[in-house]
Amino acid sequence: MNVPTNLFMWIMACLPIIVLLLLMIKFQWGATEAAPVGLLITIITGILFYKADIRLLASESAKGIWSALIILLIVWTAILLYQVADEAKAFLVIRNGMRRLLPNELLVVLALGWILESFLQGITGFGVPVAVGAPLLIGIGVTPLYAVIIPLLGQAWGNTFGTLAAAWDALVMSTGLESGSPDYLAAAFWAGLFIWLWNVITGLVLCWFYGKGRAVKKGLPAVLILAVIQGGGELLLTQVNTTISCFLPSCIALVVLFLIGRMKMYREEWSLSDSPIMNRTFTSGTSDEAPADMSLLQAFVPYILLTALTMVVLVVTPVNKFLGQFTLGFSFPETSTGYGFVNQAEACFSPLAPFTHASMFLLLSSLAGIVYFKKHGWIKAGGTKRVFARSIAMTMPSGIAVIGLVIMSKIMGGTGQTMVLADGIARILGKAYVILAPVVGMIGSFMTGSNMSSNILFGDFQVTTAGLLHLDKAAILGAQTAGGAIGSAISPSKIILGTTTAGILGSEGQVLKKIIPITLTTTLLIGVIVFVSVIL
Repeated sequence: MNVPTNLFMWIMACLPIIVLLLLMIKFQWGATEAAPVGLLITIITGILFYKADIRLLASESAKGIWSALIILLIVWTAILLYQVADEAKAFLVIRNGMRRLLPNELLVVLALGWILESFLQGITGFGVPVAVGAPLLIGIGVTPLYAVIIPLLGQAWGNTFGTLAAAWDALVMSTGLESGSPDYLAAAFWAGLFIWLWNVITGLVLCWFYGKGRAVKKGLPAVLILAVIQGGGELLLTQVNTTISCFLPSCIALVVLFLIGRMKMYREEWSLSDSPIMNRTFTSGTSDEAPADMSLLQAFVPYILLTALTMVVLVVTPVNKFLGQFTLGFSFPETSTGYGFVNQAEACFSPLAPFTHASMFLLLSSLAGIVYFKKHGWIKAGGTKRVFARSIAMTMPSGIAVIGLVIMSKIMGGTGQTMVLADGIARILGKAYVILAPVVGMIGSFMTGSNMSSNILFGDFQVTTAGLLHLDKAAILGAQTAGGAIGSAISPSKIILGTTTAGILGSEGQVLKKIIPITLTTTLLIGVIVFVSVIL
């Protein structure tokens, strides 16, 4: 690669991201309006300063459209699942039932905004925890904005070893780490340690959102117990089996949460009437009255099916191998810029395995939910038609934003702008770069919407930089993937999943404004820890 890494080129690479953030945070533009502007700037800088030709831009745009369509499949099916439950008034049953099982309202928020998301991230990922969690939180009376913010934070810790360690495996593959080697185990340890820190912070932040100091004091014992199980359990399992290191602790935490609800300090009814995240006048979009003959277990039937399907298909190896052999993808030719930045030819780019994809689990769960709820009379005549009509109407506006953002990230990567961003930081800072090593991972997730993609994009770069600066590559790689996991909370494509299912599409800037200070501060703290341990 002969792309010049100087201040001007670095600023040009930053420009699309800076403009995107300014429009969304400062000027309160929605992602639907801001994404086309960011994309246009990316194309202009790619042509004028990174010597990209039309062939390269067309190829990367096509990749972006295909990747966006895969994301939109999850958006639509997640909204469909929400509409099924809403039409049957299941959310009212869930709200009332959870309050009976967990009289402490703070624990209900933690259950549906952190613990359930952790479990879903452990097995599915791909934004499903956010898309599913937002409407569930709205169902218990959380305001729509916080119903998006809470699951975004709650699912983030599982973005390295969750989805059966997909992002971790991508890091191992891209950096050439040998499974079971000292470097492999050391990198996994560092990653687990940093993610545990984020897990604790997440629990405390969610308590702070609910009621500031009073809620933190009340929720601290529960948060510490759950964080030890989730973060501590994951850290231990990274040294044994990374594939289940997130999933297994998440399952245990889900059970332990209800045991915590029986503790003396949590078994009495408790809530804060002035909680800033709760809508005390909340009613469902369909009716005020929950079906009297629907139990909490029955209300969760679509979500139970979702969990069961996901576990069978992803965990049972023979089933996974059989269904995973059916894939759909497109080939792309090799392209290069005038500077010689090469994008290798792809025989089958980002293949979609429809029978093992999260959207299939969501779709089947939705259809089964319709049949089940109709059989019991909870979805009335015409209800099925309304469910599909509303799900399509809610999905269509988010399509523009998702397609624009994903194409933008593909063009930035394909023209060398993404690599210049990271390379420029490393060149300027020298060994102080260690502090920003996790920020690079965070930027990767912000741009691509995936910690897995961030690890593929920057994993080898981090190893190379660590070698040039004579630094411990295991610690750097741990910081890379931890930063990428945290960055998943500010990924515009995941935020759109939440704002769409919460019915507040266009509020992405408000979400980012709340989340960025938390995620950036924690990511820099991880960088400081690495700096102290590696340099000093």
